[in-house]
Amino acid sequence: MSMLTPPGMGGKYRITGAKYPRMRRPRHRHRIVLAAIAAVVALGLVGWGTVQLIDVFTADDGTKKKTTTASDRNRKPGCKPSQSAVAAKTLPKPAQIKVNVYNATPRAGLAKTTADELKKRGFVIGKVGNAPAAFDKKIPGTGILLGAPAAADGSFTVLGAQLKGAKPQHDARQTKDVDLLLGTAFKTLNVQKDADRTLATLTRPTTGAPC
Repeated sequence: MSMLTPPGMGGKYRITGAKYPRMRRPRHRHRIVLAAIAAVVALGLVGWGTVQLIDVFTADDGTKKKTTTASDRNRKPGCKPSQSAVAAKTLPKPAQIKVNVYNATPRAGLAKTTADELKKRGFVIGKVGNAPAAFDKKIPGTGILLGAPAAADGSFTVLGAQLKGAKPQHDARQTKDVDLLLGTAFKTLNVQKDADRTLATLTRPTTGAPC
């Protein structure tokens, strides 16, 4: 120990300066503290970067948290939304439908002109003439579709798209043909493109009902 070292300091301080001696700590401890701080910062940056890389590489594996949407929140518990399309009811083609056209109005020739137009649209034409006495001049609307109960789910739908306002009725026949009885309010068939659009809508597949 130097004679100039104050008692009790045990060499912890050293004397510097030429004219006025002063005491100070050795500078090497400041370097150690700065190095430790730099190491902690570096480790933090490495850890943060590792987390970001994990998120990037696990996003495609389905491990990334899914964002909750409004539809997810409103979905009933246990409900699984349908992923496949639900096909609309299959309807027969006009070529598969035989139509008997009857005129229940006072206008002559109406059954023939209507039957000719239906034939152009692909329907098979059966009998054409005046309506039976039970219907002659007794149909106030545009018309009546008459056939077996089985025709309600197919033939009536296709034929009804050609004639707005026609009322379906059933009888006891066993055949697949249907009758079109023209009423006093009938003027003309629907425009073909409108009828085709209606049928396209009915046969278009739809998605399953949402939960």
